[in-house]
Amino acid sequence: MRNPWWLLAALVGFLSVGLGAFGAHALEPRLSDDGVARWALSTRYLAAHVPLLLAVAWVNDADWGQRSARRARAAGLTCVSGLVLFSGSLGAMALTDVTALGAITPLGGLSLLAAWALLGAASLARAPAAARGPASQAAGPAPRPTPPH
Repeated sequence: MRNPWWLLAALVGFLSVGLGAFGAHALEPRLSDDGVARWALSTRYLAAHVPLLLAVAWVNDADWGQRSARRARAAGLTCVSGLVLFSGSLGAMALTDVTALGAITPLGGLSLLAAWALLGAASLARAPAAARGPASQAAGPAPRPTPPH
């Protein structure tokens, strides 16, 4: 697989919709009001971070240079770990009412913030077209016509 970030973004989007519907239709009658709110928040955060994962996929396909690609991949990995910690802990609290799991949630939130910062750093690390190679230069603006003498 050339770029797994596209598939991962689609999977997280699929899970956000599927788990949200499951919570609204199958779990809502069985959960406390706090449980319903936690489940809904966990699925909203999954959906809210799909654009970040799509951007990671795009940067890895674009010719932005290795530094940008590395930072984008770091953003993606940090985002996935943040989603597991944040949405996972909220979902687990919703299902079990074990509120001690709430100690994990802020770690996930910090990871998600770091992921957005890393994505911004990837955009700042974009190599100039000349440093990226001939393919980037070919895709650049057309040369200016020379004025007549």
